[in-house]
Amino acid sequence: MALRHILSVLVTAASLAACSPSASTEKVVATTAQLYYSYLVDGRYDDFVAGIDPHIPMSDSYREQLCANARMFVAEQQERHGGISRVEVSDADVDEEHHAANAFLLLCYGDSTSEQVVVPMVERDGVWLMR
Repeated sequence: MALRHILSVLVTAASLAACSPSASTEKVVATTAQLYYSYLVDGRYDDFVAGIDPHIPMSDSYREQLCANARMFVAEQQERHGGISRVEVSDADVDEEHHAANAFLLLCYGDSTSEQVVVPMVERDGVWLMR
């Protein structure tokens, strides 16, 4: 499952870069973060967690806890706001020297409210992952 996830992210990033010679790193970072959060909204918790930087090896039980936390977050948003209806890109700031970035996403809820979230990102071997 993690390999499928990484391939999906690489294909998305390559597609963005190919669309326009001026495709920016900010666009790649923001769209990658949006993809991860779309996994969350779609209930693909394993894929969402696979987007977290594994700088420290994750045990199976820790990975399961992260999936359970993601599931609880989505359930809480369903209860409070009628769920997350969509995820939009707002902006991104990139520190290319340190291979780090912050993606700014807008979570649009079923009750017509929205919330901006900051997704810290880090680049590992050409793939942007959530920190």
